[in-house]
Amino acid sequence: MFEWDVSPEILHIGFFSLRWYSLLFMCAFIAGIYIFRWIYRREGRAVEDIDQLLIYMLIGTVVGARLGHCLFYDPIYYLSNPLEILMVWKGGLASHGAAIGILIALYYYSKKHPDQPYMWLVDRIVITVALAGFFIRIGNFFNSEIIGKPTDLPWAVILKRVDNIPRHPTQIYEALAYLTIFFILFHIYKKKGAKTMRGELLGLFLILVFGFRFFVEFLKETQSAFERSLPLDMGQILSIPAVLAGIYIYIKRQEPLPIPPPKKKKKGKK
Repeated sequence: MFEWDVSPEILHIGFFSLRWYSLLFMCAFIAGIYIFRWIYRREGRAVEDIDQLLIYMLIGTVVGARLGHCLFYDPIYYLSNPLEILMVWKGGLASHGAAIGILIALYYYSKKHPDQPYMWLVDRIVITVALAGFFIRIGNFFNSEIIGKPTDLPWAVILKRVDNIPRHPTQIYEALAYLTIFFILFHIYKKKGAKTMRGELLGLFLILVFGFRFFVEFLKETQSAFERSLPLDMGQILSIPAVLAGIYIYIKRQEPLPIPPPKKKKKGKK
């Protein structure tokens, strides 16, 4: 069995604190930018639009993840203490909420960019989201959070900052699963490129990510007390409609539509 006793903080200077989770979160966005630059160049989209896309993604991810945690996992407390919702630094982000936030953010972004239709955009963004899931779960492992149930398996991990009980390293299970899903989606897109069918990658993403999430939840400790009275935990309940939506979207996938060329940027007056 493996003992894990790494501090969540990399360094602390005065009021500044750099944490592993923050660093890995940034790595997720940086990797996503590089992948999307490659995609945009490959399909003749305006690479300079990615800066604006990144802003939409950041807002959608953080706001969605925070609201998802507050409303899905402890609604009574946060609705009674609404100011606590804004205190992101105290922790509490939900991947289901992040997924919803990203979908909403991309909808508004695509409205301003006709050359980047919503489904075209979502089908490609899920490639980077799967990779981001890998980085985020590694960050959760550094934080010794989202812990697994006790086990006597030889690869069990003792999170010394939690207790001395050998547990399933569920963060690592998820990280490896999401990394595998990233390679699957990336391979499909690399092979098909602009010929990727509408809804193909989104459907697969929802089926694979939330299908795995449903089953791995059986190995996790519940995150909120009220979940103990439910037949399934909140992560599983939220994963079911996501998987069903993924199956529907994948079955209904269609041939890609012609996409208008990007608008030429107006040159400033000399």
